[in-house]
Amino acid sequence: MNRISIESKFITNEILFELKRAEELKIAKDLQEFLLQSEFPWRALGKPLTQFVENCINKIDKSERIKGKVSDQAYLENKEQIVICEGAVVEPGAYIAGPTFIGPNAIVRHGAYVRGSVYISEGAVVGHTTECKGSILLPFAKAAHFNYVGDSILGYDCNLGAGTKLANLKMNHKNIIIALDNKKVDTGLKKFGAILGNRAQTGCNSVTNPGSIMLPETVLLPNHTSLGVIRR
Repeated sequence: MNRISIESKFITNEILFELKRAEELKIAKDLQEFLLQSEFPWRALGKPLTQFVENCINKIDKSERIKGKVSDQAYLENKEQIVICEGAVVEPGAYIAGPTFIGPNAIVRHGAYVRGSVYISEGAVVGHTTECKGSILLPFAKAAHFNYVGDSILGYDCNLGAGTKLANLKMNHKNIIIALDNKKVDTGLKKFGAILGNRAQTGCNSVTNPGSIMLPETVLLPNHTSLGVIRR
C-alpha cells in the first residue's frame, strides 16, 4: 500500500460532515446521531447502514410512507420498505428498491437506479442513469449525471461531475485498507467506495479508488483518479 497516512482526528464523521452544525445544515437528527455513534464513516456502511435505514422507515406508519410526488412510470420494489417524504419527486423511469429513505425535496430523476440501503437527505439529487446502493447522501448532495455511488457517503452540498464513478471493490476482492495514524487499518469491508466531506466536488469522468476519502471542500479534477486521502 503506497498511501500517505492521515491523523484519525481529521476524518471523523463529526469533522467531515460538520455534525455540530447539523440543524443549520438540515441534517436529520436521526442521521446525525447515527453518524456520531459510528465515529468513522466506514463504520456507518454495510449492515449498520441497512439497519439504520430500516429503523428510519419502520418509525413511520405504512400509510404515511409515500408522501412525495411519484410518477406512475416509476418502479418501486419492496414498496413497503420505501419512504418518500413530502416535497420529494420521483420522475418517470426511476427504479427504487427498499429499504430506501428519500427525504423532503429530494429528487430521483428519470433513469436513476436506487438499489436499496440508501438514505437520501433533504434536497439531494440522484440523477439520470445514476446508480446508488448502500450509501448516504447528506442534504443537497448531488449525484446528478451518469454516476456510480456504491457504499459511499456524500457530504452536505457535495457535487459529482458527470460520469464520476466511486469504485467500491478491489480487483482482488480483499478488504479495503486505509492508512491512519501511520498504521494500516483494515476497515473490515470488501465494499467501500468513497467518503466526500462537506462541499467536496469531483470533475467530469473522474474515478475514486475504493476507500478514498476527500476532506471537506476538496476537489478531484476532471479525468483524474484518486487514491487514499485528498486534502486541500
